Amino acid sequence: MYAGLQELGVANGEDLKETLTNCTEPLKAIEQFQTENGVLLPSLQSALPFLDLHGTPRLEFHQSVFDELREKLLERVSAIALEGKVEERYKKLEDLLEKSFSLVKMPSIQPVVMCVMKHLPKVPEKKLKLVMADKDLYKACAVEVKRQIWQDNQALFGDEVSPLLKQYILEKENILFSNDISVLHNFFSPSPKTRRQGEVVQKLTQMIGKNVKLYDMVLQFLRTLFLRTRNVHYCTLRAELLMSLHDLEISEICTVDPCHKFTWCLDACIREKFVDNKRARELQGFLDGVKKGQEQVLGDLSMILCDPFAINTLALSTIRHLQDLVGQDTLPRESPDLLLLLRMLSLGQGAWDMIDSQVFKEPKMEVELITKFLPMLMSFVVDDHTFNVDQKLPSEEKGPIPYPSTIPEAFTKFLQENRIACEIGLYYILHITKQRNKNAFLRLLPALVETFSDLAFSDIFLHLLTGNLTLLGDEFALEEFCTSLFDGFFLTACSRKENVHRHVLRLLLHLHHKVAPTKLESLQKALEPTKQSGEAVKELYNQLTEKLELRKPSPAEVTETPSMELPLPTVPTPASR
Repeated sequence: MYAGLQELGVANGEDLKETLTNCTEPLKAIEQFQTENGVLLPSLQSALPFLDLHGTPRLEFHQSVFDELREKLLERVSAIALEGKVEERYKKLEDLLEKSFSLVKMPSIQPVVMCVMKHLPKVPEKKLKLVMADKDLYKACAVEVKRQIWQDNQALFGDEVSPLLKQYILEKENILFSNDISVLHNFFSPSPKTRRQGEVVQKLTQMIGKNVKLYDMVLQFLRTLFLRTRNVHYCTLRAELLMSLHDLEISEICTVDPCHKFTWCLDACIREKFVDNKRARELQGFLDGVKKGQEQVLGDLSMILCDPFAINTLALSTIRHLQDLVGQDTLPRESPDLLLLLRMLSLGQGAWDMIDSQVFKEPKMEVELITKFLPMLMSFVVDDHTFNVDQKLPSEEKGPIPYPSTIPEAFTKFLQENRIACEIGLYYILHITKQRNKNAFLRLLPALVETFSDLAFSDIFLHLLTGNLTLLGDEFALEEFCTSLFDGFFLTACSRKENVHRHVLRLLLHLHHKVAPTKLESLQKALEPTKQSGEAVKELYNQLTEKLELRKPSPAEVTETPSMELPLPTVPTPASR
């Protein structure tokens, strides 16, 4: 029984038991108990005998009245929270909470108590502690009440947020390893606004509300996890969360986050997948505007720039600028817009080191990146143009110009030793693959075997590369192409990197019908999972095996087909007369 009823002067089951135990006439005692504790309205009292005649139980009648009254009370509580002066309305709600809280564990009354707490901006600490101590009450209370509990209990808030963060990372990885390989619909296809409608971002946004303290806690969780795992998807979530709050116009948080305007501007660039001149000036203004003593903001800015969607936009813009510079006969060092893109790429790629060391300084740009590496990339663009023009000339005017097959040693060295050069180099290779430029692709492919931090074997690059390779589908029938791609690149890392194994299997599931049968057979043997292989690799390999089995001709088709011709019957020659 609920002890809270006695505190409010309302009789409960224990009172009825005591009355019946001590009375001499039970029927009269029951009638008196009903009169004293029933609905004390004359109009309803007269209706009871009528309902009795229709066989309606008293419990059903009282329950329906109770439900109706509770709904009216809930409406009234919500109305009180909006009317009159602030102090007065909250005083009323506090008084109501004081009277009703003793019944908080009573299922029928609990919604009213929870509603009162929900509308109170500051629930008394004693009540919050009682709610927190009871799992069922904690689960039942509104998010508005939970926020008040969380802001002083970081560990509890962390327990609530942790499963969401795990779910977010898993969702990103599922997209990267999706069996649907397409150049049109890839990891970077959804717009920023679409992405932040995702379940995790929306739940976190609701959990934070307008509470700056909770927002700071989430950012701290993201920084800690980014440092612990180096997983760049936490950087994406950091930007998405801020922009989700921006969409809802939560000024209480947006105005205090120093990265807000920078993230808003960068978000527009990500939407367009290009940094135009106007936005470049704005972004530069934000970076130049970091004042002395506020350098710590560079840590957050670098995390936002480390978001793969930001890196993708900056790298695509860099490749586009380099192509424009070739047409303008301009060197990279003479382009302020290109130098700004490199500056932001450098800041983004240096995020982990900056947050880990707590030394908030922009990384120094290596001069050779601008004076040697980028001009080298531009020379590759010129090689392509020269070769393409030569191919279009009439045969009598063609010069004996074979496509360059070697790459400068310096290019390979840059990809191995310089992170920014490696990132730009990889995006250039994605660019030529998307253009179906087989010659350029095969020329640069050997440089990918050894790259800075094995970036060429990262999930994001392999996800994009496998998508772009579908455009070169017909080339998979050629032994030379397959040997360069699989033996020369993919298989060099399959045994030591399970993610590479998965991406190769994804590609073959999509293009196996294009690969020459003998090559496909050798690849099937080379890609057979080991005992140490994970379930994902085994599952993909089984799917590939099933597809290949279906393509094999049946034994009946392989055996020699019997001749359909029937022997002609011998016709006797007519006897000569």
